[in-house]
Amino acid sequence: MHAKIFSATTVGVSSHSIEVEVDLSFGLVNFCIVGLPDKAIKESKDRIRAALKNSGLRIPERLITVNLAPAHLKKQDTLFDVPIAIAILQAAKLLRMTKQFIDETIFLGELSLDGSIRKVCGVLAIVHGALDAGKKRVIVPVENCLEASLIDGVEIIGVKSLVDLVGYLRGEIEIKPSPPTFVAAQKTHKSTLDFSDVKGHFLQKKMLQIAAAGGHNILLIGAPGCGKTMLAKRLPTIMPSMSFNEVIETTKVYSVAGMLQSEKLIFDRPFRSPHHIISQAGLVGGGSFPRPGEISLAHNGVLFLDEMTEFQRGTLEVLRQPLEDNSVLISRANCSVEFPSSFLMVGALNPCPCGYMAVKKKNCRCSQQAVEKYFGKLSGPLIDRLDIHIHVPSINYDELKVPPQQGKTSAQMRVEVDRTIQFQRDRQGDTLNASLSPTQVEKYCVLTSAAEELVQKVFERIGLSMRAYHKVLKLARTLADFDGSQKIDYAHIRDGVMNRCLDRKDDNPRKTA
Repeated sequence: MHAKIFSATTVGVSSHSIEVEVDLSFGLVNFCIVGLPDKAIKESKDRIRAALKNSGLRIPERLITVNLAPAHLKKQDTLFDVPIAIAILQAAKLLRMTKQFIDETIFLGELSLDGSIRKVCGVLAIVHGALDAGKKRVIVPVENCLEASLIDGVEIIGVKSLVDLVGYLRGEIEIKPSPPTFVAAQKTHKSTLDFSDVKGHFLQKKMLQIAAAGGHNILLIGAPGCGKTMLAKRLPTIMPSMSFNEVIETTKVYSVAGMLQSEKLIFDRPFRSPHHIISQAGLVGGGSFPRPGEISLAHNGVLFLDEMTEFQRGTLEVLRQPLEDNSVLISRANCSVEFPSSFLMVGALNPCPCGYMAVKKKNCRCSQQAVEKYFGKLSGPLIDRLDIHIHVPSINYDELKVPPQQGKTSAQMRVEVDRTIQFQRDRQGDTLNASLSPTQVEKYCVLTSAAEELVQKVFERIGLSMRAYHKVLKLARTLADFDGSQKIDYAHIRDGVMNRCLDRKDDNPRKTA
């Protein structure tokens, strides 16, 4: 007796259809699973036996062979418990699903010993893949319903137990499909963080607006306690609302990572702040069967690296390729997995090892050699990939006593960011200025004669690399858009250069001590 039903698994954030084949034959009673399963899947036979028995369903006393096809694709996780159990019941004639129903349906779920069905990871990615594959319905654990129902166009059947599922498949009970949850789930909490809490730092706030509007990575350099972290944490509050596609992409990453809470989808832009002891695998992703790292968990959001020079240099260097490509490819002997990693990077560091260089009423104890060694952990190629690097000074007492209501709120700053983004969309579509290709830079970064003359002087005097040169032009383009200017003027180039302090020898902490 033979039966075949359909399930799926994830590789990266992509879904792959899996055929669950079961054959029952006479012989020694045994339960064998083939098809490159991992240890968790091999152990599923014991869960399935107990779940069927405790659900009042007698497992056939036969030689049971389960094949997960295609056999060359490595399978992992516990989401095949339910499809294997259902395939066994179908092969034993305890279920009589039609071929059409089987072809239209994907089964997912982990079984408890009492027959209840537990939630699993990666459901959103699988349901999204099922829609593309033309499947009509996906049967998932009831705890995954909110996540799965984000995708419209596929029936989501949430089940609590094997008894309920069998009753549904036999037509004995009715389970209504879960309604789409995209609109209903947007009632997310309002952030308690606001830029009005930040006293002073008007230039730094504007440059964070520029970073949010143009997608520019930014480096904040300042003494301990000057407000770098406070500024960075409020950056997501002025970034534009996530589109439907961004919500899907971000939630898929968290779903695959097993970090998606059943009651909450990812509608707020992520803010990830890993500790400086993090490993390379923890930052970019990895493992024998690769999982997303911090840069993928920050997808469509902000990655904040506080005390950048405390990170291992090798750990920082692995960021170079994802910052350019907006994705990371992790290769292993048995597979290669690609994760999205389009994030806005914010770095923060002190101007010297002791932190008090150029701070009034503080004595810096660092030698020039110590400062150069301190900044030596940041390579030239990595600094080139940071569009903005600015000083964050300590505020004085007069600024400290300014009432909060006199500063711009995040809502007011966000209106200006949205206006600047719309300016870009009208000109070049959905591509933000930071992501312009060299051809697009030539096309859209139109300079006035005064700006052209200044660019030439800066290029020759500072010795910019081609990447840094393009970064200056892209940053100047965003500054011009912020001002509503069609052309890049002298002031925009000047401000673009002034806000890349590590390119300038006269304002570079590595050259002064």
